[in-house]
Amino acid sequence: MKRIPIYPDEADKLIIIAKEQGIKFKIIEDLVFPDLKNEEILILTYRIRLDNENQACPFYHDIEGCTIQETKPLACQAYPLALKQVDAFNFEISIDPLCSFVLQYSDDLKSLNLEKIKENFKEEYPIAEKFYKKNKKLIFKIRKLEAMKKILIPRQINLDDFNNYIKNWKRKDIVVK
Repeated sequence: MKRIPIYPDEADKLIIIAKEQGIKFKIIEDLVFPDLKNEEILILTYRIRLDNENQACPFYHDIEGCTIQETKPLACQAYPLALKQVDAFNFEISIDPLCSFVLQYSDDLKSLNLEKIKENFKEEYPIAEKFYKKNKKLIFKIRKLEAMKKILIPRQINLDDFNNYIKNWKRKDIVVK
């Protein structure tokens, strides 16, 4: 399934742009943690809902392409390099296999090591790295807040409790620069 993750600060900008352009734009919470101490859902990332008929970004136009070139989220700027979430605290950089360029050259790209990825994706790699580092900063911030005893994130949680928290607790965006 295709997903476009965005940070809370990016979401705020895109909501304004969508209103200005009259675009149907919806986001949903993506990476969240329940904070048992403050009874809040901590939101690290959202993702763009791909509700339209071709499952594409609402800012993508068939003829013009991306209509928000100047304010594209980091995930879009890094494309087709993507952050793959290994688990709640770990990510790795990979090449999105759904990209038409990647499909066209998949045999050549399969064997690329990190240095070759950097060489072949000169513009995208530094942005993917920035994206990766921002995610690391978010996780570090969560861990720091835990160490300072300002929040309490459960290491195990049953689905019923999690669903209850999602339904009933207020939200708090976690932001880093």
